[in-house]
Amino acid sequence: MQYQETWILEINYQEKHLNMSLYAKDKVSPLKTMSVIPVNFSRIEYLNSEIINIINKANQNKLLDVNLTEELKKNTRLLYDLLLTRQVKSQLSSLGTVNLVLSLDERLISIPWEILFDGNDFLCLKFNIGRNIHTRNSEIYTRHSNIPEKPRMLILADPTGDLKSAYQEGLQIKNFLIKKTGINVDFKAQNIDSNYVRKNLRDYDIIHFAGHCEYNSRNPQESGWLFTDGWISIREFIELGHSAPLPSVIFANGCQSACAASDIIDARAQDDVYSLAQAFILAGARHYLGCFWRTEDNVSWEFAKEFYNQVVNSNSIAGAVRSARLAIFHKYGISAITWLGYVLYGNPEFVLFRTKPISKNGPGLNFPFLRLEKKKVFVFASILLAAALSLALTNMSSYLNPGSYFLYSKAERLYHKGDNSQTLKLLGYIIKNDPLYLSVRRLKGDVHFRLGMLPEALVDYFDYARLSESKGDYRHLAAAYNKIGWIYHMRGEYPRSQEFYKKALDLSIKNNDKLNEADALARLAVWHIDKGNNEAAFSLLTKSSEINRRRQHNSEHKFNLACDYFNIAFLYLEKKDYSAAKDFFNRSKQLFENLGAIPELSDYYFDMGEIALFEKKYDLAHKYYQKGLAIDKRLNHKFNLSSDYWMLGEFYLETGKLIEAENYLKQALSICQEIDNRPVLAGVYYDLGLIYKEMNKQEKAKESLSQALYLYKDIDTPDYSKVQQEYLSLE
Repeated sequence: MQYQETWILEINYQEKHLNMSLYAKDKVSPLKTMSVIPVNFSRIEYLNSEIINIINKANQNKLLDVNLTEELKKNTRLLYDLLLTRQVKSQLSSLGTVNLVLSLDERLISIPWEILFDGNDFLCLKFNIGRNIHTRNSEIYTRHSNIPEKPRMLILADPTGDLKSAYQEGLQIKNFLIKKTGINVDFKAQNIDSNYVRKNLRDYDIIHFAGHCEYNSRNPQESGWLFTDGWISIREFIELGHSAPLPSVIFANGCQSACAASDIIDARAQDDVYSLAQAFILAGARHYLGCFWRTEDNVSWEFAKEFYNQVVNSNSIAGAVRSARLAIFHKYGISAITWLGYVLYGNPEFVLFRTKPISKNGPGLNFPFLRLEKKKVFVFASILLAAALSLALTNMSSYLNPGSYFLYSKAERLYHKGDNSQTLKLLGYIIKNDPLYLSVRRLKGDVHFRLGMLPEALVDYFDYARLSESKGDYRHLAAAYNKIGWIYHMRGEYPRSQEFYKKALDLSIKNNDKLNEADALARLAVWHIDKGNNEAAFSLLTKSSEINRRRQHNSEHKFNLACDYFNIAFLYLEKKDYSAAKDFFNRSKQLFENLGAIPELSDYYFDMGEIALFEKKYDLAHKYYQKGLAIDKRLNHKFNLSSDYWMLGEFYLETGKLIEAENYLKQALSICQEIDNRPVLAGVYYDLGLIYKEMNKQEKAKESLSQALYLYKDIDTPDYSKVQQEYLSLE
């Protein structure tokens, strides 16, 4: 488990103001800086109700449509602006993924702090959040039971016998935890008597409840868990804790299991209105995880599965909650309200199951992201070349010759400036004097790829693999396999590319090499997108992005996370969810800019141009395209330029300017023929066929479409049948 810093956001209520302070847990000063913001609580209450109204409009699958998703973001962003001081917002924006303790006044518990939206991210997706409540209740339980090395767990699944998915959830969690941890798990399912729970609850350290949690708005203390013979209410849970503490960890995976009173400024909030979460905390529990609103059964089970998977792998309890949110978010999108609803009370740093520390990850390589095509007839994947090549890779071989290390650093700088010829000269000199310097072979291949010299790049990467294997350096070897697979991918040789990606994946998993594992997963995702398997791609990107997100303190993982966001944006674009696509593209851009990876912004500008084109914002699209084109021209990035001109050709085709479209497509054709970029070449021929058909030049149209058919048949993507139909229409 990697160390993550913990920050505390303390917020107190005082008449019509909120006093707050954000500070690092380990750097508490005797003088605490507080900032104050006046708050109109009637406005806050109104926004709260608006958010609930939006949630209630979700369809039967608990999904929001595009308009409601936008409304949700607007309302939660407005809450963010109204509730937090400028000083606190500035501090939060500068933090990476840290543990965040929300230390809240009891009268503020009804505010959905976790889903405040800062314009880029929801807080619960950015931070590992746990709540800590200031209460004036004198009955709060001050003793807590410590969790032993092998805790006892009770799973209460489908107590009323009418939730099949809850039963399956409990059963699978039991089997998973017994297999992975060996802890004592008692499983109680269907027809559960409330007296059984009252008698046995305090014998356990962990409780998982999968059933009905109902909130009684008229009398909140009568809210509770439903069993076959009735309720165990909030009031009863508090009473049960009077003589002995309740279990340390409670996960209530049911509807409205953390719901509190809706009136956030009612004085009764500090006297007698307690949610289920507060009831357990008052009765001695250390951690309570529940949900604010009704959830969809299958999705809530997926959340639980990912939560326990993370907990077993020594992630902190709040880190596990965040990972589970992200898994749902990436699979179902922003519109799936289930990921929004969970709230954790307790210390976010707490680790339930500890394993031996994992050694630091070794070096790896950057991985690809997609370049889009507006008709979605052709999906072209362009490689993301390194903007910040890893010093970790050079460190392993630099001890052989310090002079080589210095020269390699200079070669990197030349590469970033776009001076490809001088970079190759310097790399050749290093190879002559230090032939075992592994990273030189990799960078040489990258330069050749940029120049569109794919055969030369392939030779470089095979040399990289051969030398890595001879030295027994399996991290470099996995990186080389990913690079080799990518060259075959770009040449349209899909079986061979998949073969090398799988080699890289197997080798990196075997050696606990997370960087190359994530790289291989992302490349395989792009492979599946090219084949039209978007669901498989989404699953792979969820895995790679989570690996990178948990390690984004490392610049390489952070760089790769930006690429993950880019690919995820493309998948949302495939679903015509332009809002989510823009959101992920902008996250990607922000990370690239933070890393100083300006050359990578070429792809960002082109793909934002594609969205603008979809939305018929032609002037904006053209501006984006020109920004991206300028970057690739400066770098003489021929591989990117081939698709740049193709996309500009399609832009003019879309706007009805056929002569301009033909000119740009011919420029793309020239570069593609020079560098053997067959996937883009196929797309260019197809678009030329459409232009000539529009110009009523039948023979030229047939010739171009025939070339496209030949290429698509050879590279074996789903585009062949559509091009064939266009060709047959000319016959």
